[in-house]
Amino acid sequence: MKSQTHPTYYPSCRVFYNGEVVMTCGATVPELHVDVWSGSHPFFTGKQTFVDAAGRVEKFQRKFAGDYFKGKKKK
Repeated sequence: MKSQTHPTYYPSCRVFYNGEVVMTCGATVPELHVDVWSGSHPFFTGKQTFVDAAGRVEKFQRKFAGDYFKGKKKK
């Protein structure tokens, strides 16, 4: 096997969430910084949180409010 073909494998890669190490796993990088993991995801915790990324919900509501669909007719 060629030695230059494969990346370096780190068997004890540390996974960080909010500045804390939450787990270790094997990876091709020594550290991973994640925004969501199973300990913070609503599916696994049972807690529903609402995240509005840069006002996208309000933008959607403004776009489709009022008479947006009244002008469209199906053929």
